[in-house]
Amino acid sequence: MKMVTFFIVGLIVHVVFFLSIFDIYFTSPLVHGMTPQRVPLAPPAKRLVLFVADGLRADSLFKPDDNGTVRAPYLRSVVKESGTWGVSHTRVPTESRPGHVALIAGFYEDVSAVAKGWKENPVEFDSVFNESRHTWCWGSPDIIPMFAKGATGDHVYTHTYPPEREDFASTDASRLDTWVFDEVKDFLNGAKSNETLLNMLHEEQNVFFLHLLGIDTNGHAHRPMSKEYLENIDLVDAGVAEIVSVMDDFYGHDGKTAYVFTSDHGMTNWEWGLEASRRVDVNQADIAPLMSSLIGVPFPLNSVGVLPLNYLNNSQHFKAESIYANAVQILEQFRVKMAQKKETTLSFLFTPYQPLTDSKQLDFVRNARTLIQKGQFDEAIRYCEDLIVQALEGLSYYHTYDRLFLGSSVVLGFTGWTSYVVLFILKTHASLRKPPTNSHMVTERSLGQMFLCIGLLVALFLLVQSSPWTYYIYCLLPVPVFETLASLIRSIPSLPLSKCFGYFLLVTFGIELLVLSFFYRAMLTLGLVVLALWPVASGLYTKAKFRSLSWMLSCLFLAVFPLLPVVGREPDVNYNLRWSVDRLQLVLIPLVIMETLSSDPKGSSAVHVPVSSFLIPLLSSTRLFHRLLSILMSLICVYLLLSTGYEALFPPVLSWLMFAWINIEQEALNTQESSNWTELSSIDFDENIDITKIRQLRLDDIRRSYFFASFWTTDFYCFLTVFNPFIMGGLLMWKVLIPFIIVMCTFESIQVSTQLSSRSLFLVVLVISDLMALHFFFLVKDYGSWLDIGTSISHYVIVMSMTIFLMLLSVMTHILTSKRILIGRKRKMHFR
Repeated sequence: MKMVTFFIVGLIVHVVFFLSIFDIYFTSPLVHGMTPQRVPLAPPAKRLVLFVADGLRADSLFKPDDNGTVRAPYLRSVVKESGTWGVSHTRVPTESRPGHVALIAGFYEDVSAVAKGWKENPVEFDSVFNESRHTWCWGSPDIIPMFAKGATGDHVYTHTYPPEREDFASTDASRLDTWVFDEVKDFLNGAKSNETLLNMLHEEQNVFFLHLLGIDTNGHAHRPMSKEYLENIDLVDAGVAEIVSVMDDFYGHDGKTAYVFTSDHGMTNWEWGLEASRRVDVNQADIAPLMSSLIGVPFPLNSVGVLPLNYLNNSQHFKAESIYANAVQILEQFRVKMAQKKETTLSFLFTPYQPLTDSKQLDFVRNARTLIQKGQFDEAIRYCEDLIVQALEGLSYYHTYDRLFLGSSVVLGFTGWTSYVVLFILKTHASLRKPPTNSHMVTERSLGQMFLCIGLLVALFLLVQSSPWTYYIYCLLPVPVFETLASLIRSIPSLPLSKCFGYFLLVTFGIELLVLSFFYRAMLTLGLVVLALWPVASGLYTKAKFRSLSWMLSCLFLAVFPLLPVVGREPDVNYNLRWSVDRLQLVLIPLVIMETLSSDPKGSSAVHVPVSSFLIPLLSSTRLFHRLLSILMSLICVYLLLSTGYEALFPPVLSWLMFAWINIEQEALNTQESSNWTELSSIDFDENIDITKIRQLRLDDIRRSYFFASFWTTDFYCFLTVFNPFIMGGLLMWKVLIPFIIVMCTFESIQVSTQLSSRSLFLVVLVISDLMALHFFFLVKDYGSWLDIGTSISHYVIVMSMTIFLMLLSVMTHILTSKRILIGRKRKMHFR
């Protein structure tokens, strides 16, 4: 297989493996075709007012100010005197759109919904607003329209401010909330002179939704504990108090208005108007069935929320009927989910969820209805709660029904691909080839026919089960991979298994150490300490003490950084360090200019220095140390501009280690084969390497590749350990990229100085990254906190993207190291 074809196939394989986690772990839980369920008794309220304080933090709300004065006095009075309150526990993804979907529709969107942006209803779903008689909404144009466009009929009315008002650079975003409160008051005042609107407002099952974005906007712009953020909380508290007063006056204090105050992600939840004061914690999705039961509308069809009965100050009969309707509504989803899975699975392979077979479902519903009819409401409530637990577990069972099958297919393909790369390295870069035999063509033909039959059987199996088209990719991809692997195995001679097993254990230990570093940053420190001892263990220390000492000290200095706190976690900035960083940059910029001028005596390139940090190295000499020094100094200047703390010291220490690595690798090569040894100072990136001197892979090259992977991981995890999908943008992305470029340029230098084909080391790094990716594939989570899920995804994404990223960076670093811009002079031509 040609290298171009190899890389294209490898790219396709990695893209497929990367996308597979979204079909295996993160798919939409929604099903359609259920029968709506409502409580047959009269509801406790005629109307509902929903306040959502977007981005409200619980600690900011509860913590008194510096003078000891409590915030939000009105909401606190509700907590103490008239309302039921508690903490609303969210699930991922914790963003405004999915948070509001959980609140108003009662289900948790899959994690991939974050990538869908702010589209109105990327998937169709039912909501409390859709089931209401009329709903009036005021607030952000990002949130409000999606519930209106997803509603059947024309009974959801939206009022939004212009998108330009959502300005994170605004000095005070609380005016967004003021706009909402003013619009609601004007709306109610105007309704008094509009008979049609007045009649609509006095109908039952109406909802008023006030989306308050000011707190969230101020929090992003000024930090959650800023003066603007905290003052916005007091403004919202006063605004809620005023809206409650205006609303009660409008309806003549009839006591039939239910109020719910909550936040969309991770904050407090209050509900009052009809209940006694007590704390009841709930899950975020539980608020949707609560709102439905308060005003007597059907539960949202896809809701998985469990009605919090303690929020209802009503009879046991009403509570029993409500939880019964809730149980049947969730059971309806289970039935549809089970039927869909049964239709797409061969009958002899289908395994039903045993606690809720068809007969057991009928028994559950019949028994619960009988208990209510007999007036045994407490027993009926407990019985329905048990049914809900079983139905939710059954929903999860069928939602993840194909996970083992798909996961096994992906792992099989992953294993086959990695095995193929290992054998490809042995065949093309380690001179291990088996002499051809006469039966070669016969075996190739029979092998191809066998795998063709396997592929057809797999395709037929998927076709019979009406599987999605993506399933064909995951399940059929291993077939050609293993066919190619089988053909390659025939051309590789047998290897000593005992020796191979020992190397396998050693490599596995190294890879597991890298995997652990993703979870425990201190493992990077341990790894660097171990690397520092390499010259002593290999015997290089006795032959090159100065270079070995430089290597050891640079490793130990770099080992300090993973132990330091993550940059950007605390609001305080070390201004003395910032001042030092600024001074350091003012020194380095002139040095970059001087170094460039030294390699261009005419001085014609000096005027081009400020153009870009990427272009500056292209003006310098292509001699190894000249070019590396130019790259280092130009990149560090940019890095220092973007640094606010101790991380400014990281690139100089990393660069010290990289130079030490180049020197000590040259020393190691010198001790092994003095005939191929070349002075580093005489190496030129721009000169062609003598093809006859390019050597085959050795075990030492596995160590070089492992060093590269180790430094790569260190670059990333010294400062970024929490998954954050918004950090990869703009200047910050460039800042994160700079250490990678430094390591890649060093890797390029070592390939040139050790006269090894870049393809060889690249393939070894590919195997290491693929084995790490396979490990992280089993660690991907679709449950737990957003931090847990996001971190598991980011680990897999980082390692899977490493190959693609490596290919792109290798092109960039090749340009940085070997290309040169000569202005006013004709460039020397090299024949390749």
